[in-house]
Amino acid sequence: MKLTFYGAARMVTGANYLLEGRKTKILIDCGLCQGGSFCDKRNFEPFPYNPKEIDAVLITHSHIDHTGRLPLLYKAGFGGKIFSTRPTKEFSEHLLIDSEHILNKENNSQELYSLEDIDKTMELWDGVRYREKFKIKEFEIEFFDAGHILGSSFIKVSSEDGKSIVFSGDLGNVATPIVKDTEIIPEADYAVIESTYGNRIHEDLEIRKDLLENIAEETIKARGVLLIPAFAMERTQELLYELNELAENGRIPKAPIFIDSPLAIKLTAVYKKYSQNPDYYDKESLDLMKGGDAIFDFPGLKFTLTTEQSKEINDVAAPKIIIAGSGMSQGGRILHHEVRYLPDKKSAILFIGYQANGSLGRQILNGAKKVKILGQEVEVNCKIKNISGYSAHADQKKLVDWLRPARRNLKKVFVVQGEEDQSIPLAQKIIDELAVEAEVPLRGDSFEL
Repeated sequence: MKLTFYGAARMVTGANYLLEGRKTKILIDCGLCQGGSFCDKRNFEPFPYNPKEIDAVLITHSHIDHTGRLPLLYKAGFGGKIFSTRPTKEFSEHLLIDSEHILNKENNSQELYSLEDIDKTMELWDGVRYREKFKIKEFEIEFFDAGHILGSSFIKVSSEDGKSIVFSGDLGNVATPIVKDTEIIPEADYAVIESTYGNRIHEDLEIRKDLLENIAEETIKARGVLLIPAFAMERTQELLYELNELAENGRIPKAPIFIDSPLAIKLTAVYKKYSQNPDYYDKESLDLMKGGDAIFDFPGLKFTLTTEQSKEINDVAAPKIIIAGSGMSQGGRILHHEVRYLPDKKSAILFIGYQANGSLGRQILNGAKKVKILGQEVEVNCKIKNISGYSAHADQKKLVDWLRPARRNLKKVFVVQGEEDQSIPLAQKIIDELAVEAEVPLRGDSFEL
């Protein structure tokens, strides 16, 4: 087998790995690069391999930095099969349509791909179940639950000559609400592991819930507005889960909560579709829903689907909580709310997810006093808060512990999907704690396995 890293090497986004056998070429993920003009240019670059020669694409999960170039791959001649879990397929269609709209708005002189390209891509897509082995020529494929977002997977690929490799995709945080825990890694010769938080330890769930409670209470009592830029996928649903619990138990003062994201509303509908399926939901969530607790709906929660409904949020007096996309403030309705409320000293902005280098979210988080939004220079006077424990990504301890059961057979671990200050320390930790060779590849690096 030959493995080449074409994306997410020494950076978080743009996952794209080519695995070649004697007669087979498969891609693992095919994502957009995200975060600033550097990524905008890279997304338009031609593929460094011939898409017509690719037999199949394996998708770990639906986030756009793992799926976002699939329609471009189809447009460039790919005609093979795409495989993922069924929820991943359904989520991906919504996310790709949303991405197409944003990309064409940002690059109005150049179209990356069209809605028709997305439709054709979806026709190539098959849904598979966890632990359902299947063959792609000389490769045997098996998907496992990564516990990152609903339907997320890590994937084991085994070749006829007995060699095997596991691709982690994105691994979930410890005891993440809603989704099941990450499955135990199977034995393998090689592993490719993410490192988004490879040099960090998250707050535990109770601490992060307490932080959310304190920030919400403080802002509501100050009669301010709490802005939460949130990824429409998983993060929004997780917030709903915890805000529901806090509101039901009287732990936060009453204030209207707005989900101001058409995409999040559509994705929540997919969550509801699979809400009775034990393949995807953890026992606690299943028990709550069977007991009649609508975890995605509670008093004071309002979904604003249309533009008119979104504008009407401005007419609702503070205090209020607004959850909107995008999670890195790179687009979406959150920008309009940031223009309005970032200058307000009584208000607060809470980041609960990764903020890529170059993103507006990173600028605000780093303490910029003024930022440019929608062509306007906006003063940042509001309080800036961050809860890293809300990450759906594993921290360093979880990543190392996930590899631990496979350490005796692992010949080498490749550390990807992280900036160097995260991936390099994780690689060293793997070497020190597990006594397994680890490397942080560069983009374009190839390895004979």
